[in-house]
Amino acid sequence: MKGLQTIADLSWPRRADTAEPNSLARLSVTPTGKALGAVVTGVDLAQPLSADIADALRRAWREHLVLLFPGQFLEPETLLRAASTFGQPQEGANRLYIRAAGIAQEERFPALLPITNLGPDGTPVRENDGLGSLEVVWHSDNSYIEAPPIGCLLYALEAPADSGFTSFANQFLAYERLSETLKRDIEGRWAKHDASRNSAGMLRPGLRTPSRPEEVPGPFHPLVIRQPGSARRALFLGRRRIFPSQYIEGLPGVESEALLDALWAAATHPDITWTHRWTPGDVLLWDNCHTLHHRTPVDATRRRVMVRTQFQGQTPRADGQRRHFTASEPNHPQELSA
Repeated sequence: MKGLQTIADLSWPRRADTAEPNSLARLSVTPTGKALGAVVTGVDLAQPLSADIADALRRAWREHLVLLFPGQFLEPETLLRAASTFGQPQEGANRLYIRAAGIAQEERFPALLPITNLGPDGTPVRENDGLGSLEVVWHSDNSYIEAPPIGCLLYALEAPADSGFTSFANQFLAYERLSETLKRDIEGRWAKHDASRNSAGMLRPGLRTPSRPEEVPGPFHPLVIRQPGSARRALFLGRRRIFPSQYIEGLPGVESEALLDALWAAATHPDITWTHRWTPGDVLLWDNCHTLHHRTPVDATRRRVMVRTQFQGQTPRADGQRRHFTASEPNHPQELSA
């Protein structure tokens, strides 16, 4: 496939100096001052993390939702080891669609996914079979499967300083700031999460653009979810698609669109966001169920090479019962329902 490099194709920079051993005394977590996010220094993710450091990082992640670890030097093995501090790394759902379409990919590290704007000759392009250099709309990753990942981690190998910024939006605050009328309107409501296109709007391999609601591949998820272990509630919207690709169950199309427009305006309000401008060596860790993220277009003349992993999740829960995603839905790879 055009532009889908494997982990073995990538160049992983090595540290030139000797890193100091990790210690809890050196660990520092500094909030961004925005609605979410914190910068973590004094920790080398390439080294093993003690139990007390790991606990401190998990607490910081739960509190701030997004953590930035600048200046890291990782290889596939150390990246996966660091990621396992926060959850069980798993293969991304998009790769399952690629495999279901009969496109072979040899990959030694299936839980790691290259995210690049490169073409088959290794030069940057505007479009490839992934996200390319395109804008990536507000979304949460893999919301189009029954059990979306609880979190994701992205490591920058090469990143232009003047484009491809990543923003995050706090979905706890998005829900808290809704009017009481809007909260009542969405109570107990579920929305369809369309799997047919990626977050850059590109059709996934083997899928077709749905023309009717019954053709939309993907699950229903509650519009409002509860954080495990707490009473906090957050919006869970996935990604914005117009009817019939995204719709609220039980509402006419026009009413569904109007309600979704209001929710998306609240979910992406600038007051609840934070934007990161990448530097090679940055690692970003985010809560995928309680945040949304967005990428500005990338300069298509500059290389951008990132490596991503995600953590195994559970079916999002509301106050009511779960609704399950079934493998019999149209265009649905059987592997995703396992």
